Amino acid sequence: MRSGIHPVSRPVVFRDRAADTAFLTTSTARSARTIEWADGNTYPLIEVEISSASHPFYTGNTRVVDTAGRVERFERRYGRQS
Repeated sequence: MRSGIHPVSRPVVFRDRAADTAFLTTSTARSARTIEWADGNTYPLIEVEISSASHPFYTGNTRVVDTAGRVERFERRYGRQS
């Protein structure tokens, strides 16, 4: 690997606004905002709209989409295959 071409990885706090949870992890992302974490240190803060704490796939709260209407529309267009 060549030296000097990779960004610096450092601890960053990601806060999910939807679930009101925060995660301390490492990242190369930059932020002007900071937050004081439970360990007393100050870390850069990056706010996200959705994370594993609020995503329906990970939480099990799936939304029902009108798939029956889509199937019926497809069958009207292309006919039912037997």
